[in-house]
Amino acid sequence: MDLRIFTEPQQGASYETLLKVAKATEDLGFDAFFRSDHYLRMGNADGLPGPTDAWITLAGLARETRRIRLGTLMTAGTFRLPGVLAIQVAQVDQMSGGRVELGLGAGWFEEEHKAYGIPFPKEKFGRLEEQLAIITGLWATGTGEEFSYDGTYYQLENSPALPKPAQGKVPVLVGGHGATRTPRLAAQYADEFNIPFASLEDSARQFGRVRAAAEAAGRKGDELVYSNALVACVGRDDAEVARRAAAIGREVDELKANGLAGSPAEVVDKIGRYAEIGASRVYLQMLDLDDLDHLELISTQVQSQLS
Repeated sequence: MDLRIFTEPQQGASYETLLKVAKATEDLGFDAFFRSDHYLRMGNADGLPGPTDAWITLAGLARETRRIRLGTLMTAGTFRLPGVLAIQVAQVDQMSGGRVELGLGAGWFEEEHKAYGIPFPKEKFGRLEEQLAIITGLWATGTGEEFSYDGTYYQLENSPALPKPAQGKVPVLVGGHGATRTPRLAAQYADEFNIPFASLEDSARQFGRVRAAAEAAGRKGDELVYSNALVACVGRDDAEVARRAAAIGREVDELKANGLAGSPAEVVDKIGRYAEIGASRVYLQMLDLDDLDHLELISTQVQSQLS
């Protein structure tokens, strides 16, 4: 089971804070550092000092880290034109020496679009499908060849399809709860399918849909990586769990029901249940980015048992 650290910087984090978390992620033996792609806080967080851009952040971290994978859960398709995003991701992949992964979603948070003057189109899923086709198509085009695309939403003419990523293929993540279109897109374009904040039962059901869609598309169902994103709140005793829950404005019982909360033994047991339904990777949503002791505890007493 791979454990990856997943951050939500829109809730309030500077680049320096994210750098500290990324370096701790690497030093403590976690597999990857991922971040959300949002420009506006959610809930009661103050969001200070303000939003940081996902791909600018990852470009910086690409030069400050050496081993961990770097990526997004999920880049909003509404934020960037697909050709521009393909260039950005390829460049950051080069800067990292081939450690980047692209999670791409349709975009859903209308308020952040209004706050920063970003168009929020009604038909987002059709755009996402074309974005996936264009980005993967640009990267797959041979050097010296050209790429063209004539879609409903995007048209590219005689693109040199440069630059190329350092990796032969940048892993693409597709995720979500949709019952039909999401599994189909994952089957067609994704290397990994991620379901965020879902129960064991809902995860098993969605993984089954994606496997079926992959087989219908001529792929093996197990060709994809299946992963979950779950909030983490781990403590050595009940008091420490309660303290960490209070720090992120959540209740312990709710976190135990909907995330990975409790003692290291409890969390290891629950992760094991996700493994039983086919998950081989978990993204640990860390909401208190100043609590690096939390990361160390998970590394020494949770991750060590899973490996």
